[in-house]
Amino acid sequence: MRNLDQARAATAQAVDLAMKAGASAADAALVASGSSSVEVRMGALEDVQRSEGEKLGLRVFLGQKVASVSSSDLSDEGLAGLASRAVAMARAASEDEYAGLAPEDLLMRGPAPDLDLYEDAEEPSPEALRERALACEAAALAIDKVKNSSGASASASTSLFALATSHGVDAAFRSSGHGCSVAVIAAAEGGSERDYAYHSARYLDDLEEAAAIGARAGERAAARLSPMKFEGGKMAVLFDPRVATSLLSHLSSALSGSAVARRSSFLQDRMGERIFAPGVTIVDDPLRRRGLRSHGFDGEGLPVKRMNIIEDGVLKSWFAASAPARQLGIAPTGHAIRGPGGAPGAGPSNFWIEAGTRSREQLLAAHPRCLLVTELIGQGVNPVTGDYSRGAAGFYVENGEIVGPASGATIASNLKDMFASLEPGSDLELRKGVDAPTLLVPEMTVAVG
Repeated sequence: MRNLDQARAATAQAVDLAMKAGASAADAALVASGSSSVEVRMGALEDVQRSEGEKLGLRVFLGQKVASVSSSDLSDEGLAGLASRAVAMARAASEDEYAGLAPEDLLMRGPAPDLDLYEDAEEPSPEALRERALACEAAALAIDKVKNSSGASASASTSLFALATSHGVDAAFRSSGHGCSVAVIAAAEGGSERDYAYHSARYLDDLEEAAAIGARAGERAAARLSPMKFEGGKMAVLFDPRVATSLLSHLSSALSGSAVARRSSFLQDRMGERIFAPGVTIVDDPLRRRGLRSHGFDGEGLPVKRMNIIEDGVLKSWFAASAPARQLGIAPTGHAIRGPGGAPGAGPSNFWIEAGTRSREQLLAAHPRCLLVTELIGQGVNPVTGDYSRGAAGFYVENGEIVGPASGATIASNLKDMFASLEPGSDLELRKGVDAPTLLVPEMTVAVG
């Protein structure tokens, strides 16, 4: 993989060639990555993989006409051909009144902050990855009633992102990653259940012990055996942290500037209004050190900062790149996301809902009966209306005590109502790119098959 200076030189060269070919403005993004992974199953090696790749995307403007092209050929001849093709395509494009680079007066000035995202160390060997995967799987299989494995994996990776624009952006950063995961099957008389666990980190020392990951997967699978029958109806639903993050994903989609500009968001026209209960705060922080989704600048070269997207229940910001921001009549929000192809999108970085005051146990006991959801199935969410209906599995709870595992349920409501009444628990842990504590929705419709 090329180094940062080489990556910056390639993006700058692509922009320069585009301008010489007749573009009025241009930007280029280079994404490079390398990864190694090992998979095992039932103590035997299943697969060893190594991949490397890089791609440069070039976006050119001829006034309000725009075209994007990408290529993995970063030779001088390859970049020259890429630039000439991009300009030719732009000439044939129709005009877009909102097209353009980010406003020059808002660009990041000076170097991007160092967020400690890259571990400058020798990559773990395939043997070391194999031992990590085996230890993870062995710990899962050691749990009582766990009979089989769907496989365990361990991985290590590095990535690089570089961005250049014709109006002064020249920036790049690199990052590293380590991961471990396992999925196992528990069995008992009457059936079997599958569950999983995983963890990822920027630095190897921050990665959870493989045995702990495996034991958690095994315990989860065993706990789901022999699901009980219970009566459905209106009841409280608690979302376990590992599925509670899905509600934040639905929120971020609804806050997309492009969705709002198309008038296809259920939160349309709600800016500045209370959409969550008082006291609820949802944070986006691209500057978290060693964060899995951290970055020192956005995909258009704008500076980034920690923001309360929801503050005391009130909606404070969309996620808007420059083109949707122009359509909405606002400034870009610094949330642009850029890959090697097409125009920038927008979305959150490290995104979480702040912890509440009541513990998970107190939330479980807050209603006579509830469903604690640990797995969600299907994609039954309407982004335009907010209507929500998904398959669910987890545990049926009465008077704060888990009665037994539950499966085959469907939970339904509307995200607007869910957000307005939602209460976060006190058990927040910042472990992933999107995090949430246990979340209580006081009333949903629960149907049991």
